[in-house]
Amino acid sequence: MFQATRRRLALWYTTVTAVLLLLFATGVYLYVRSTLIERVDDTLEHVVEVVERSLVIQPTGASGIPYQVNIEASFRDNSDTVEDDHIDLEWFNANGELLWSTFSEPLNIPLHPNNIGQTVHLAANQLLRQVTERVQIGRYVVGYLRVSHPWFEVTKPSRQLIFELGLGTLVMILSTAAIGWFLSGLAMKPVGESYQRLKQFTADASHELRNPIAMIQTNVQVALADPDLESPLQRQQLKVVERLTQRLGRLVNDLLFLARADSGMLQPEWQAVPLDALLMEVIEEQQLVSTNKGIALSLHLVETPSGDSVNFPVLSEDVFMLQGDWNQLARLFTNLVSNAVQYTAASTEKPGEAAVQVELRHLERPSNVKVRNKQSFLQVQVQDTGIGIAESALPHIFERFYRVDPARAHNPEAGSGLGLAIAKAIVENHCGKIEIETVLNQGTTVSVTLPINN
Repeated sequence: MFQATRRRLALWYTTVTAVLLLLFATGVYLYVRSTLIERVDDTLEHVVEVVERSLVIQPTGASGIPYQVNIEASFRDNSDTVEDDHIDLEWFNANGELLWSTFSEPLNIPLHPNNIGQTVHLAANQLLRQVTERVQIGRYVVGYLRVSHPWFEVTKPSRQLIFELGLGTLVMILSTAAIGWFLSGLAMKPVGESYQRLKQFTADASHELRNPIAMIQTNVQVALADPDLESPLQRQQLKVVERLTQRLGRLVNDLLFLARADSGMLQPEWQAVPLDALLMEVIEEQQLVSTNKGIALSLHLVETPSGDSVNFPVLSEDVFMLQGDWNQLARLFTNLVSNAVQYTAASTEKPGEAAVQVELRHLERPSNVKVRNKQSFLQVQVQDTGIGIAESALPHIFERFYRVDPARAHNPEAGSGLGLAIAKAIVENHCGKIEIETVLNQGTTVSVTLPINN
């Protein structure tokens, strides 16, 4: 239990730190990338300004084309200057026709004279960052100047930054996981020690209480057996004391059982257990109580996966054999059957309607248990026609000392509220699963699924 809590705490530490680191790394990456793009755009715009000022524009004297650019005089020096900065220039006439370029081959990219940096895709996954400037005198457009810069000036440092941020984030997450595991261990240590002391106290107190309770019970029984005891009042009081000591003894035994289960001291004594024979004994023990209450208690055996069933006492040898602890399993099903009988009221209008049915079946692939290596299972269902359980109480039904109806706490026949907690501990000790299905005022079905071989 504490290891699971420690793992959850460490996982939360790591998850929160990982999310914060990822947000921080993403912010850093986006900021650096946008800064690189702005730097490239600033470079391109600066080149555009320099080249535009160096253009040699000559009047032509023609009416249709009053001005033209002397390409040889304008770009002779610029081509040598921009080559060192990996910048390429293109000059287009007013109609968008390419007249001069530093590229070895034309790009065949549409002209977008928007003077805004844009990224264009070339063949072989090559990228360029471009700025296009319209050159005009008055209202007359002389031509278009397009400046291009290779995109690796952005992608190369960006990829390096991604690698470094990813590596740093991974190292930080792993470090946080290790530190979180260590810190969660420190945080859980005092809680674990307190819990261990509490379990030890419960076990010791339960163990120490058994002897005086047994002595009181023995003395009461001896007093009741005394033939000289003539006072009816004293005999009645002694019987009350005997009954109360029996209840207290059962409570102490239940507490001791749960304390041993929590501390890992409750190890099953594995043996071959014929579950059908065990259920027969449980039914026989509860038969008198159910008969006195007018409740029909029965056992049904489903021997084959096809659903063929037989009624008690017809049996098939070794069909319902499993590896388990006889005493623990007997305690498990005694608790379940006695609960079913206790919370099933006899019908006064239709006698015989109140019933508790115990069904034992063999399962090949149960739906509620993870099957491993085609392992077979035995399932026991205890179904009653009792008062049922409210849906709001189902999440708490296996909690210790929990009662569905608090008013029943003062009922002398009511248990201590530990029966289902003990049942769950025994089922988990046998690597099984227990489930409860109920309909209020109609009945409850408790299903216990146990592996044949643990």
